[in-house]
Order: sequence, then C-alpha cells, then structure tokens
Amino acid sequence: MSEPFILQLCSQQTRHAGSLSFVCVGNYKRAVKRFDDGHRLCNDLMSCLQERSKIEKAYGDQLTAWSKRWRQLIEKGPQYGSVERAWLAVMTEAEKVSELHQDVKNNLVNDDVEKVKNWQKEAYHKQMIGGFKEAKEAEEGFKKAQKPWAKKLKEMETAKKAYHMACKEEKLAATREANGKTEASVTPDQQKKLHEKVDKCKQDVQKAKEKYEKSLEELNKCTPQYMESMEQVFDQCQQHEVKRLTFLKEALLDIKRHLNLTENQSYSTIYRELERMILAANTQEDLKWFSNNHGPGMHMNWPAFEEYNPDQANAPPKKKKPDGAPPTPSTDHVAPPGDRSSVSSYDKNQAYSTEWSDDEQPAAYSGNENGGNGNSFEDDSSTGKGVRVRALYDYEGQEQDELTFKAGDELTKTEDEDEQGWCRGRLDNGREGLYPANYVEPI
Repeated sequence: MSEPFILQLCSQQTRHAGSLSFVCVGNYKRAVKRFDDGHRLCNDLMSCLQERSKIEKAYGDQLTAWSKRWRQLIEKGPQYGSVERAWLAVMTEAEKVSELHQDVKNNLVNDDVEKVKNWQKEAYHKQMIGGFKEAKEAEEGFKKAQKPWAKKLKEMETAKKAYHMACKEEKLAATREANGKTEASVTPDQQKKLHEKVDKCKQDVQKAKEKYEKSLEELNKCTPQYMESMEQVFDQCQQHEVKRLTFLKEALLDIKRHLNLTENQSYSTIYRELERMILAANTQEDLKWFSNNHGPGMHMNWPAFEEYNPDQANAPPKKKKPDGAPPTPSTDHVAPPGDRSSVSSYDKNQAYSTEWSDDEQPAAYSGNENGGNGNSFEDDSSTGKGVRVRALYDYEGQEQDELTFKAGDELTKTEDEDEQGWCRGRLDNGREGLYPANYVEPI
C-alpha cells in the first residue's frame, strides 16, 4: 500500500521546497502568528497616519506663513486697485486651503487613528503572560486536532523505519549467501547457515511490512477526521481575519475621504471664489483710479486771495499747508472708512514731494535698488521717516488734506509743527495729511 497523498506532500515539500504543508504536524504556526501580525499592523497603520498628519500640519503652517508674509508685501507694495485685490485673493486661497489641511490632520488623528485604536483593543485581548487570547485559543485548537493523528503518524514512522531496516538486512544476507556459493573456502554448513539467515530475514521483512501497512491503514482512517478538525480551527482563524480585513478596508475608505479634498465642497468653493476675484480685475477702473489719485485727475486747491482776519490771532490754530506739501486726493475718490480695497498700497507707503525747480532732474529708477536680492518693495516702509505719536483727543478733519483720528490712535509725524501749530503726519493706513500739533503727544 502506498503512502497517502498527505504524507507524500509532507515528505516531498521537506525534501525539495524546504517548507511543509499546513497539515503537517506543527505547521499551523503561521496561521497562529497572523494574530500577532494583525495587532502589529494596527500599530503600523496608526503610526502611518500620525506621520501623515504631521505632514498635513506642516504644509498648512507653511501655507499660512507664506500667505501672511506675501499679504504684507503686496499691501505695502505698489500694486493697486482690482488687480491688487485679485493678487490678495491668492493669499486668501492659501489661508483657506491651510485650514482644510489642518482639518485633514485633525480627522486623521481624532477620527481615523482613534477608530483603529478602538478596534484593535476590541479585537485583540492581551494576556498577563504575554501574547493574545485569540492566538492561544487557536494554537490549543490546532494541537488538540493534531494530537491523535500525530500519535498514529509516529507509530507509522516507527513501523516504516523497522520495515526499511528489515529490507536492508535481507538484502545484505542475500549478498552474503551469493558470495558464499562462489568461494571455495565456505563449507556446506556455512552455506546452509547463510541460506537460513536469508529465509529468516525474509520472514522479518514480511512481518515488518504487514505492521507498516497496518499502521499506515490506521493513519489513513483517522486522516479525514484530522483534516476536518484542522479546517474547523482554521476557519475560526479565517473568521477573525475576515473581520480585520473588512475593518481595514472601511478604515482606508474613511482615510481616503479625509485626504481627498476634491470631494470637499469647501475646497471647490475656494477656487470658484478665487476665479471670481481674478476675473473681476478691471484694467480701465484701475487706470482711472490711479489718474484720479496720482495723475491729472487729482483735486487741486488753487491759490486764492484771502482777506486778513484779526480774529484769527486769538482763535484756535487753523491749518495752513506747509510750502511744497503734496496735493490731497479729491473726496470723490477717497475710499470709505474700512474699505482699503480702493486704496493703493503704493499711496500708503510712499510720500512724494511736489517741490521742483528747473535745476532738479527726476531720479532715475533702477531695477536693482535692492542689489538684485529679495523683494523689490519689501523694505519700502523704511523710506518714510518720522516720529511715532499718539492722539490725545478725537479730531475730525475739516478739509480733504486734514487727517481724522480718535483719541488713542497712533500715527507717524513726518513734518514738524509750523508757525501756526500744524504738523504733517501719516496714519497707519497710509493716508497723509495735516493735524493740530497740540492734539498728540510723542510715544
């Protein structure tokens, strides 16, 4: 009788591949180890998500820092009007996208990582002596299923070894008998003993063979029950693995949903708003604004005859423009309070003198004012010299070239007090004008 398929498989894999079939004794270890691997893979997934959350946070922080820096540069720079607003809209986009990436980070840490952690805790129960309850139960189940079959297998292996040894002895005895017939020195009595040895070995071979075949038959009879028991325990392991794989798939879908910003309605809204702001840029309106605030369209208080008024000597000081003061914009073109979108950042950060003579030539502009390094208008604010002062009282400008401020507001004094008690200064929003010197104090 030949060995059953299961035994042939075990022996062939041992000889050739070096790996044993699952049904071979003790080779269920990989199925048991899967419990330990599953717990470790949960830890790996949590570590993976935590690293990704750090990347999301760092990217969001970089976007915010970039937006803040460039918003300041743009607001201080010479760009104006609707194109300036469109440019600033890019900074707004970065700020809003940064918030979305911070949300991604929070979702990964607070939702996904916590979900994996909670599932891991429910699926794997640690033992005081180490390992997991689920792995121990599986190993005990496999050992119990294998024990009867392993005993029969051991008996069969012993019978097989005895049979093979008997066959070896028989062959050796037959060889000695054949050699004795050809040698003249072997007596008839010796030849007879050699022949009897061969007969005895044949009997031993037959007995060993019968015992081997019987043990093999008994092993084959319990093999179906053995396979059924092993498969039952293995199915229990598979059921646990089904839960793990199903959970992992659901968790990855949640992660994908959190990472995929294109599925977020807010994300598409950001870029629709950015496109709207860019398309709203109007070249003609910007040119008209510049002409009205820095070109021929500016208002001019032309000199007019003024009668002497003796009451002015005892009246509170009234404004007189210092000689050479730049003209102020017409009220038709001044942006309403709080609306800086119509105010050029060029106007806010630079003061121009209207003094001129035939001997003066306009300074030539050089594209390398900063030595070719850095932003060309990053340091424009340093060109406006002055002293910082704080308002003691509220003041409402009576004419267009007067400043309006509230008590406690801070501004920059750009020209000293004149003989009539007026100073020239600049508000933090960039507007320049005159104000009463006794309404402020140095900071």
